[in-house]
Amino acid sequence: MPDVALAAPNEAAAAAGERAALAGGNAVDAALAAALVTMVNEVGIVSLSSGGFVTVQPPDAAPFTVDGWMDMPGRGGRELGGGTWDVFTEYGGGVDVTIGPGSVAAHGSVAAFGEAHARQGRLPWRELVAPAVDVARGGFRLSRASRYYLDHVHDDIFGWDEASRVALHDEHGQVTTGLVLLPDLVGSLEEIARHGPSALHAGDLGQRIADDVLGRGGVLGREDLASYAPVVRPSLTTRIGPWTLATTPPPSVGGVCVAAMLRLLEDRPRGPWTPADVEHLVRVQRAVLGHRLDVLDHTDDVVGAAAAFLAQVDRDHLAVLESGSTAHVSATDSDGLACSVTVSSGYGAGFIASGTGIWLNNCLGEQELNPRGLHGLAPGTRLLSNMAPTVGRHDDGSALAIGSPGADRITTAITQVLASYVSGGLSLRDAVDHPRVHLHRAGRPEEELKVESEPTMYFGGVGAAVVGADGRLSAAADPRREGAVRLVTGPRTPQ
Repeated sequence: MPDVALAAPNEAAAAAGERAALAGGNAVDAALAAALVTMVNEVGIVSLSSGGFVTVQPPDAAPFTVDGWMDMPGRGGRELGGGTWDVFTEYGGGVDVTIGPGSVAAHGSVAAFGEAHARQGRLPWRELVAPAVDVARGGFRLSRASRYYLDHVHDDIFGWDEASRVALHDEHGQVTTGLVLLPDLVGSLEEIARHGPSALHAGDLGQRIADDVLGRGGVLGREDLASYAPVVRPSLTTRIGPWTLATTPPPSVGGVCVAAMLRLLEDRPRGPWTPADVEHLVRVQRAVLGHRLDVLDHTDDVVGAAAAFLAQVDRDHLAVLESGSTAHVSATDSDGLACSVTVSSGYGAGFIASGTGIWLNNCLGEQELNPRGLHGLAPGTRLLSNMAPTVGRHDDGSALAIGSPGADRITTAITQVLASYVSGGLSLRDAVDHPRVHLHRAGRPEEELKVESEPTMYFGGVGAAVVGADGRLSAAADPRREGAVRLVTGPRTPQ
């Protein structure tokens, strides 16, 4: 069985990945087991009602991405609109968020996990879910990332629903520091372990979620979940030095932005970051993020617009330059397999689906990802996403997995770490730790260059894992979160 390197958002998630590896699993098994635990203990950041992407670099085949992102609900012909209200939070530099039953989209991350597992996993599905069941059954304390987010929104977003309020608050109305216990969540996870990802779509569990959303005035119905299907696509590849990097293809725009920024950086930095390198990086961010705001967020043909933009990038760099809330797990193994997983529930709709213990997403209400408005897309349409889980293969056979949470900072965080590691020659640890910059609202009158003076969650939470051509493992989890790593080597349980 292969040795495994893993970077996860917290210790419990890392322990789940380690458990999967010790049972004989590979990088895909370890990454998915860790990600399932984050759906339990990263409350407010992600839940089972989430969407996401899994990008995989097999040892001997082309990379692929499983798109498990959110669908627009409303397939039953229900009238769209209503069941929502807006709140403002200072989280993430200040953002308006739409919450409530009408903000809940059709989830797909666990379905994507099932597809990736069927293609590349080794362990039985129930073994991947088992650590999440155990964490939920024993109760858990909120992660640092959860507490940081909930300190901003525990009343406005997570205080209006009685079950949510009781689960997250102490007797004084503050965010709890004790164990969070959700007996219904244990039962939901056991259903998923027993019946597979379909439990969240065509099974009783999915039906309970849809019925509760509709009963509260939302638009997510049984047919939206039953009709949902993950989509497997060839990853979007970019050649940087000796590395071939692969990330999420359209209709996700996150991978397009990462690919464009890496190409425009022109293999910079070539050593430590210089002031000229940083100046060039800001120009690159302005060009790419501005193009996203102007074009990619509004087009009816993301695939065509992305291809045209990347072709222009490759043809004429100068012409181009002149013009959330997520969780991430990365894993590699000594067989040369790399797996990168990013999942999100948006800012959270604020309520737990009755009888399930599952906090529901508000991905229709992420205003920055829905430029056409709350219910502006046709039912069944994939929503926009910043996510860009990325894998890579070096000419010498080394493999890399990397990604980040952080809303619109996802792409800039990943790009800067990759540039520091691939082009700048920094170690993986130093590349993740290095200070970052982010151009907020690029190309707009309110454009603001944010420069990191000390590590903060605003600039992302990159997790990366590498296996060298010699089988040597390394991993780095961002100090901006309470990330954790595991290097699992040695004998395994026979399968």
